[in-house]
Amino acid sequence: MKRLGSKWLLLPFSLVYGVVMDIRNWLFNSHLLRSYWPSIHTICVGNLTVGGTGKTPMIEFLIKRYALSKEVTPGVTATLSRGYGRQTTGFRIATDTDTASTIGDEPLQLYRKFAPLVRVCVGERRAGAIQVLVSHHPETKQVLLDDAYQHRAVQPHLTILLMDYNRPFYDDYPFPAGRLRERRKGARRADVIVVTKCPTDLFTTEQQRISEKIRPYCKPETPIFFAGLQYGQPVSFESRQAVTNLQKVVLVSGLANADLLEYYVDQAYTLVKHHRFADHYAYSRDELDSILTGLPPATALLTTEKDWVKLDGLLSPGERTTLPLYYLPVAMQFLPGHEQGFNQFLDRSSLKNR
Repeated sequence: MKRLGSKWLLLPFSLVYGVVMDIRNWLFNSHLLRSYWPSIHTICVGNLTVGGTGKTPMIEFLIKRYALSKEVTPGVTATLSRGYGRQTTGFRIATDTDTASTIGDEPLQLYRKFAPLVRVCVGERRAGAIQVLVSHHPETKQVLLDDAYQHRAVQPHLTILLMDYNRPFYDDYPFPAGRLRERRKGARRADVIVVTKCPTDLFTTEQQRISEKIRPYCKPETPIFFAGLQYGQPVSFESRQAVTNLQKVVLVSGLANADLLEYYVDQAYTLVKHHRFADHYAYSRDELDSILTGLPPATALLTTEKDWVKLDGLLSPGERTTLPLYYLPVAMQFLPGHEQGFNQFLDRSSLKNR
């Protein structure tokens, strides 16, 4: 009741925030504020809400689709994000010397996983970053913009809007009463909407109900697809190889919402404890020591991929070899019948924008 009461008290502030965002969007829509139209194919992945909706798994899905084919020349696809949480500024192209503090945890995750097939970049000003990228690497054919839905200074060729099944934007309010970065009608800018983090057994009738809830806020022709998350086998920090023998684990996560992860780990393993940290949390060596000291016998430390790249940087080579440390890969998994439709939509969009 107390939380509900505070929400109603904050609604007037949400109204003001929503109006400010409406004015900003109107200025861009009316071309009173300029948007840069890149010369290379640009795909934006984003959301309306604050917090995780599965943007990185979607970026990885697109990378696997566009950049991992044997027929594709390495480096023609690039990713570009702000590099949230980094301690540097300006445009950077990731190299082997970068850390989470120089480019951010999620870009570092992508770099470790897909370089050199994909060029991973960060930059607060995406329009300028794309121009610098193309001038330095004219072979670039495509840029995947991570978390850029509200970055109106770039006009992408294709916009993918993600919505968390567990936190639908049609039931939410703008900040501070809710978690929306702008009002629900911002969904009209989306070319396609993907409902993420769905249960794998989500009934077709429930998919239809959710789609009907979304429809008033998007364009009539906007397709809507449904996807969940698929967790892989744990991977060793030391060998970078998957293992199948984990039983008891202590989970460490720095996510916007770790409920789904905790539920999965609790079902798949014996979950002894879950150390929850804020999204994009910058771990210290003292915090890692405290976690490792409290690790019970015959128990492994299990974490996420984006937390792995930060925790791994705190370890010595000897610790990496001897300690039971593992990370859990996660991938976008479309519900039956939806991946084919989504890929066909991407194919049509690519042809249209050539």
